[in-house]
Amino acid sequence: MSKAILWFRNDLRLTDHPALHAALQKHEALLPVYVLDERQLQPDRWGFTRLGPYRLKFLLESLEDLRDDLKEKGSDLLVKVGIPEKVIPKLTEAHGCTAVFASHEYTHEELQVEAQLTEHLPLHLYHSQLLVNPEDVPFAVEQTPDVFTQFRKRVEKYAQVPLPLDPPETIATVPFEAEALPTLESLGYLAPIPDDRGVLAFKGGALAAYQRLDHYLWDTDALASYKQTRNGLIGADYSSKFSAWLANGSISARAIWHEVEAYEAERTKNKDTYWMKFELLWREYFKYVAMRYGRKIFFKGGIQDKSVHWKNSPKALHKWMTGTTGDDFVDANMRELLYTGFMSNRGRQNVASYLVHRLKQDWRKGAAWFESLLVDYDVASNYGNWMYAGGVGNDPRDRVFNTQKQARDYDKDGAFRRLWLHEDQRDPEEVIAQLGVLQAEYF
Repeated sequence: MSKAILWFRNDLRLTDHPALHAALQKHEALLPVYVLDERQLQPDRWGFTRLGPYRLKFLLESLEDLRDDLKEKGSDLLVKVGIPEKVIPKLTEAHGCTAVFASHEYTHEELQVEAQLTEHLPLHLYHSQLLVNPEDVPFAVEQTPDVFTQFRKRVEKYAQVPLPLDPPETIATVPFEAEALPTLESLGYLAPIPDDRGVLAFKGGALAAYQRLDHYLWDTDALASYKQTRNGLIGADYSSKFSAWLANGSISARAIWHEVEAYEAERTKNKDTYWMKFELLWREYFKYVAMRYGRKIFFKGGIQDKSVHWKNSPKALHKWMTGTTGDDFVDANMRELLYTGFMSNRGRQNVASYLVHRLKQDWRKGAAWFESLLVDYDVASNYGNWMYAGGVGNDPRDRVFNTQKQARDYDKDGAFRRLWLHEDQRDPEEVIAQLGVLQAEYF
């Protein structure tokens, strides 16, 4: 019997899964595997836990949902905690598999894992995170435009977004001994304390992703006013919140794109519905930027190789992290992030600008703090946006936000600031300690 490993990464779904589709065509039985990279549970260079409890909780929920979906197809999911490039070859040998099928990743650490795996076994990779595959865009990856508008216009004019693939009816599976999924506690984490002020009770998995999609489009028609409301700060429906499920692949960008087009055909088509596709193209763009520039998206000078002198003030950084800077708009947004693992797009732009331009701190520290806390952390989007804020990315201009003016424009009555700074006060130092996201002394 021809057997292969199906290695899940940031593609935790059965619908629109090219690697799964290809593996089933070429092999009689599959071993579905997810490896939680133990390096993600360690502190980074700044002392921040890379995979904080908000995203880890969401990930574990997504894995449970994926396992349930696999069981409905006659299969199951084997979850291991370890080093993928060590675990996968051992599983391949132990179960007599002859190949590994997986989805492409686009950033340095993940590419290193792929390179090491290809030294030991046949690794077949497919694009699952993109709207349009590199071979179908009207330029080579190395010629990805340095300006988003150029990228967007060329993709919109010359490329088509393929329809999402249907899930398989059944999945014949290599027999293996089932194991319990890891838990927050087994991994050494405390469960984050829920905060009723959060915009949404994020729950991981494809089922929750499609429920959210249906809610935002068909149940509420919120999509029809998306461009007008997307800069909101309070509540579930000022924006789609799809980013969390997109980040770990519980739903694909193609699935959302075509659902928006179905909505446009059946309900209404306007600048607001287009803006959802516009934002999906921004996400796409940062993937292509990562492919083009590789490790440079993590460098101090960004993709511009810009020489910038950043100050090193642990005290200023800590005030920013804890929402105690004295700038009430910045502080409210940083408290929301710390207490819930989420922050609005408007908030992210403001707090990033404040850290970089007001406090003169290295933008990579902000990117790392977001990586630790954000439930919707995506490598390419996070570092792409932070380079942008730091003036070392895809916009050579320094975009400095006047946070007080922004507060007047987007929080006119002060409701957002009151919500996070004056209602149900929690001590940010205690929250950081409870979350365990500050693992080392960075002063």
